[in-house]
Amino acid sequence: MTDPVSDRTHAAETTAASQELEWRDGDMPYSTAFGDHFYCQTDGRLECGHVFLDGNGLPARWNEKQTFLIGELGFGTGLNFCETWRQWKQHGEPDSQLHFMSFELYPMRAEEIDRALSRWPEIDAERQTLVGAWPEEPRGIVSLALDVRTRLSVVCGPAMDGVNEAKAGFDAWYLDGFAPSRNADMWSPELMQLLYDKTAPGGTFATYAAAGFVRRNLQSAGFAVERRKGFAGKREMLCGIKPA
Repeated sequence: MTDPVSDRTHAAETTAASQELEWRDGDMPYSTAFGDHFYCQTDGRLECGHVFLDGNGLPARWNEKQTFLIGELGFGTGLNFCETWRQWKQHGEPDSQLHFMSFELYPMRAEEIDRALSRWPEIDAERQTLVGAWPEEPRGIVSLALDVRTRLSVVCGPAMDGVNEAKAGFDAWYLDGFAPSRNADMWSPELMQLLYDKTAPGGTFATYAAAGFVRRNLQSAGFAVERRKGFAGKREMLCGIKPA
C-alpha cells in the first residue's frame, strides 16, 4: 500500500506531548487541556456511525476503490478507528485495502485507550488488537499493520504539520477535534484549506461540528458543504465533498 506520509526526518523524531486526563462516569475520559469530553456522552460509537461513516457515504464507497484512505483530525481514544475497522471487516471487499491516518497532538497510552473503549463490547476485538499493538511511548508516526487489509497510522504532533507533510489523495475525512470553541486551531482556515488540497477529487468530509465559522472555512477552502441532522438531539452536523 502506498504510504501517504512523506519521509521527512524530523517528523519521525517528533516526541508526542502528553495531557492530563480526568475520568468521569467511570470510564469516560475528559481532556483538561481542552475542557471537553473525547466523545459524545450519549453513545460515542453510535455517533461515529451517524456522523463519520454515514456522513462520508461509508461503507458503500469502500467498494468504489481497491485502496481507500481515511484521514482523521484527532485520534483521541481510537474509537472512530475501531468502529470503522469493525465495519470495514464486515463490508470491505476481500482484496481491498484500508489505510486510516489520524493526526493527534496528545496520543494516549495503551492503558488509557483500553479503559476508554472497554464500555463497548461491540468493538472488543478491535480494541484488544489496537491496545496490544500500541507502542509504550507513541511518538513520530505510529504505523500499525493490524491485519492483511487494514493499516493504521497515527501522526503525533500538531495537525497542521502532520497534514502538511502527508501526500495528497485522501478519500474521506473525519473532522473530530475538540469543540471549535475550545480548540480553534483545529478548525482554522489554513488547516481547512490544507485538507482540501490533500483530498482526492470526489473526496468527502464529515464532522459533528456545525459552527458558522467552521462551515465558512470549509466552503472558502473549496468544499461543497451540506448541513445534516446531528446525532442525539444535536440540531446539525456538516458534511461535504471536493468537486471532481
